[in-house]
Amino acid sequence: MIATLKGFTQQLVPVNGIKINAVTGGSGPPILLLHGWPETWWEWHKVMPLLADDFSVVAMDLRGAGFSDCPLDGYDKATMARDAHEVMVALGHERYAVCGHDIGGMVALPQAAIHRKAVTHLAVLDVPLPGWTGWEATAARLWHFGFHMSRDLPERLLYGREYDYLSAFMAERFYDHSSFNPADIEIYAKAMALPGRTRGGMEWYRAFAADHAAALEYKKQPLATCAWPRRRPAVRCADGADAQGVRHRCEGRLDRAVQPLCRGRAAG
Repeated sequence: MIATLKGFTQQLVPVNGIKINAVTGGSGPPILLLHGWPETWWEWHKVMPLLADDFSVVAMDLRGAGFSDCPLDGYDKATMARDAHEVMVALGHERYAVCGHDIGGMVALPQAAIHRKAVTHLAVLDVPLPGWTGWEATAARLWHFGFHMSRDLPERLLYGREYDYLSAFMAERFYDHSSFNPADIEIYAKAMALPGRTRGGMEWYRAFAADHAAALEYKKQPLATCAWPRRRPAVRCADGADAQGVRHRCEGRLDRAVQPLCRGRAAG
């Protein structure tokens, strides 16, 4: 089953030495949507039509996922951020907003730090961030982080069992189980079963040490010191909770989650 969305087109965009699958539609200011694990761009399929009335929407498969290439390396989030930035430039968007969920949030943050003149708005949804307060303790509590970082083991255990693993993994994380659609899980499982994609997704986790070291450098930059102001944070959660279910003060709406990157003052 190849996921398609009415009103949107897919294309392979050559960037950064690989090809990235990008799904585009709508008109207006550009916004880039970055998915998490174990999803593909399809994660956003209910949000994209809502945004398309007001935005030029771009949702892409990260390297190692979906129909994007799955190279042997380049899974540190700075390299993946370069993928994402070059996709937007190739599509004619010199300045754009970025919204990243889960691993996509880990990509969106260095994208804003490295390409600060291009990224006008930033949202990081539901994910602990390498290099930031509590990262080590949080990562140690999440069993799948250690499992996914293990060399070769996940690939061997999950081969042919992609649907079983993903359905169980995602079911335990659904807040509203009425939204659980087996057809969506089938889409993600089939994408994960494509050659190299299980390994590609695991490499996102195996790059965490490099991501942590890089983030420590981002925090020294002016962007990092003003992107988390004391009031109305620029980085927000979509549903008011982080990956561990800790509640935060945020409106819980995508349009309010995407806030301007602050320039030495509180966002908004």
